[in-house]
Amino acid sequence: MRHHRKGAGHVTLMLVDAASLYFRAFYGVKSAMPAPDGTPTNAVRGFLDMLSTLITRFRPSDMVACVDADWRPAWRVALLPSYKTHRLAEPDVAASGGAPAGEAEPPGLAEQVPIIFEALAALGIATLDAPDHEADDVIATLAEHAAIPVDIVTGDRDLFQLIDDARGVRVLYTGRGVARLQIMDAAALTARYGITPAQYADFATLRGDPSDGLPGVPGIGEKTAASLLRTFGTLDALLDAAAEGDPRLVQVAAKLNAARDYLSRAPEVVRTARALALPAVRTALPRTPPGSGTIIDLGIRWGISGALGRATTALSLLATT
Repeated sequence: MRHHRKGAGHVTLMLVDAASLYFRAFYGVKSAMPAPDGTPTNAVRGFLDMLSTLITRFRPSDMVACVDADWRPAWRVALLPSYKTHRLAEPDVAASGGAPAGEAEPPGLAEQVPIIFEALAALGIATLDAPDHEADDVIATLAEHAAIPVDIVTGDRDLFQLIDDARGVRVLYTGRGVARLQIMDAAALTARYGITPAQYADFATLRGDPSDGLPGVPGIGEKTAASLLRTFGTLDALLDAAAEGDPRLVQVAAKLNAARDYLSRAPEVVRTARALALPAVRTALPRTPPGSGTIIDLGIRWGISGALGRATTALSLLATT
């Protein structure tokens, strides 16, 4: 039985989708004020300021920055070859069956990512990934096995499938930025889509998601997908009903039957893995960063003393809760 969340400052594990935040920071923060050697630092500064805001507002006791060891795992691509294809730096290579190309990153971001992880280490914030899996899967596994309430910080709607009021799991959705994040629990999800968290993966499969190369079922959009799941409960039950000629499916049965091959493979792609064998990490946030000397050096080297100072101040606030 998990502890019930009673507000900011209580025991809570915050799981951060690191790439989601630093991509947002890169695009959301002006690229002025580079490091002394000319390296851009807008994503670093923006990412650290987002963490400072999150820590100050929610006062989590624990935090893990979750990372993609493989942003496009081969096992997901085998099930759905279109998975994230449009994000490839060289899409023709993957399409022709060659070695997978890397994810296209905008110029100026790649060199900032190692700095972000140097800063996290100096601040004493744990990072974690898993071979052949995405950050979503790491988040899902940690959330599944957490003994305390969980806040998932992400701009990825796929993680709505992890919302679980009874187990204290909610999503802090950053689709409109950290300053205007939406706290997504089961009620908020139902108000937005008309479905339950347990139905979200099936809903995404039916509706599709161009950002992930998930085509969905042609002719079935968001409203129809939600309506079908409200009526039939699950994708499996829906397909069984279509096969049996359920009269309620006259308008969509042909579309569902034509997409059966896709619908047999896509759910495994969409569903997060929740049973990864993850190494143990120290998740507790330090009240005083363990690498104070390193923090000073990092601040000077990369010109990010202000952002690191704000993060250090945010962590110090935890000592008062």
